[in-house]
Amino acid sequence: MDETIRAVLRDNARLPGDVDALRPDDDLYRAGLTSHASVNVMLALEDAFDFEFPDALLKKSTFESIAAIRSALESLDVDDPNLAGR
Repeated sequence: MDETIRAVLRDNARLPGDVDALRPDDDLYRAGLTSHASVNVMLALEDAFDFEFPDALLKKSTFESIAAIRSALESLDVDDPNLAGR
């Protein structure tokens, strides 16, 4: 799941550094994520995982780290598309 999240971040977060160098708990906002880019990340995650974030998760803390994003997806029982069919 983390690899799919990282791919979404690479393509949509517009971070100045290397997404692959980020640890799961690193603060994405400190790494350069803006509120505008977080919306792009949210939309791309919805496309990548084929779901829609509920209103209760549309807050800054949901997108503050790779671990936070993973936790949100797991709380919704969202399946990693890269594992489909395995």
